[in-house]
Amino acid sequence: MLKTLVLLGTFALTAATAMAQDWEPLFNGKDLSGWKANTMPEAFTVVDGTIRAHAPAESAHLFYVGDQKEGFVSFKNFILEATVRSEPEANSGIFIHTDMSTRDKALHLAKGYEIQLNSSEKEKRKTGSLYAIVDLDKSPVDESKWFQVRITVQDKHITVHLNDQKVVDYTEEKDAKRPPERAGRLLNENGGAIALQAHDPKSTLYFKDIRIKRLP
Repeated sequence: MLKTLVLLGTFALTAATAMAQDWEPLFNGKDLSGWKANTMPEAFTVVDGTIRAHAPAESAHLFYVGDQKEGFVSFKNFILEATVRSEPEANSGIFIHTDMSTRDKALHLAKGYEIQLNSSEKEKRKTGSLYAIVDLDKSPVDESKWFQVRITVQDKHITVHLNDQKVVDYTEEKDAKRPPERAGRLLNENGGAIALQAHDPKSTLYFKDIRIKRLP
């Protein structure tokens, strides 16, 4: 009996360790190794163990590229977590299933979904919104304090949690149609990049504890 309990305890510990190892850290807290800006690399710096996003002009995006020399790391089904804080009157976002193509002169990304991060009065889509798809008109968090963002993508299903509160639960319709200016706002069957946005010179956001767990 004792031997069985020991074996069960060992199995549980091994399983728990394996689950913990499923998480892949994307930011080492020291430098921008594994990340690449599509433009204005000066928009992203490491400050006190965080990624600081502050663009000299609108707009720049920082892509997770891992150890690849070209392109980006593609993620299809996953749980992505990041801890975020905002300066006042700031706008930013986390992009998923995207790539480096842009749709306008301000270099906004053409493809994928944006999870909105916004402490400004001007922008009416508030933090946690699945931008222009599921929009929140009131922020669920105080952006001046650190808060956790958790984004889960499983096939056509997207959920967004802020501090463990579910704020978005969205399933992309088959043959979903978007307006022309957002034609690429869709999930890619092959997955896509993860990117952080530096929106404009008036916006400053900080990111840390960025990690991802791939799902089947």
